[in-house]
Amino acid sequence: MILHDNNAIILQIRKIFNKGFTKYILFVLLSIIFLNFAIISIAAKEPDKAIPFHPGEKLKYNGRWGIIPAGELTLEVLPLETINGVESYHFVMTTKTSKVVDLVYKIRERQDSYVDSGMTHSVFYKKKTESEHPRDENIKFDWENLKATYTNFGETRRPINISPGTVDPLSLFYVLRYQSLKENSEIIIPMTDGNLNIEVRAMVGKRSKVEIGEKTYDTIEITPNMRMLDKLDKDKVVKKSDNPQLKIWVTADEKKIPIKIRTKVGIITFDFDYVPDPS
Repeated sequence: MILHDNNAIILQIRKIFNKGFTKYILFVLLSIIFLNFAIISIAAKEPDKAIPFHPGEKLKYNGRWGIIPAGELTLEVLPLETINGVESYHFVMTTKTSKVVDLVYKIRERQDSYVDSGMTHSVFYKKKTESEHPRDENIKFDWENLKATYTNFGETRRPINISPGTVDPLSLFYVLRYQSLKENSEIIIPMTDGNLNIEVRAMVGKRSKVEIGEKTYDTIEITPNMRMLDKLDKDKVVKKSDNPQLKIWVTADEKKIPIKIRTKVGIITFDFDYVPDPS
């Protein structure tokens, strides 16, 4: 019986890493970054609103399954750039599996997101994945015609329709941090991965204390609506029968830094913990 359970765990881990570990991590990030679209549309009209992040900021996370290290994730803000004539923030996410997981399925990935300086919409997005299933993707946004065009290894697909204020998966994280979170409220935002334009939702819970290492953080809990997974997960990395669950805790201050991300898919539970800058 124990052998059977161990085999089931190994098979499910293999499925997650083989089909889309970084997509799985990205889906986790999506859960912390939902907010009301109406708020986004007026964000640039609030001149007294302080930007909670700045070029040079770097956030690191360690992922683990129980006591087994799963991988590392880093989020970074680079200097502003001008993209297609638009002054834009440049956000980067890098992901790599641990040495243990490398034995099962090695992944190294970098995502770049460019968002207008008013934090109202995406300007350009690209992702490069080194693994058994490599990717070299980008999304171009045509705001005059409300279209987004996806390309992978030079193969361009037909443009899709997008909603005003749509952002790419990575930029959602920073758009959230630019807004205010209210306890016991639902947050909504349009997002595209270049293949679909969807509306994602989550519930903002109450404040609570979370311990990471020797430090305790004052946080707000966010729980996503998992029904969006069917639309995002075209490769069926996770099934409804796996009863996927996510809980995310972000700091209850103006920075809204994700401190802990807990995910459960079937019999597999992953924790992603924030690693404070020692300086």
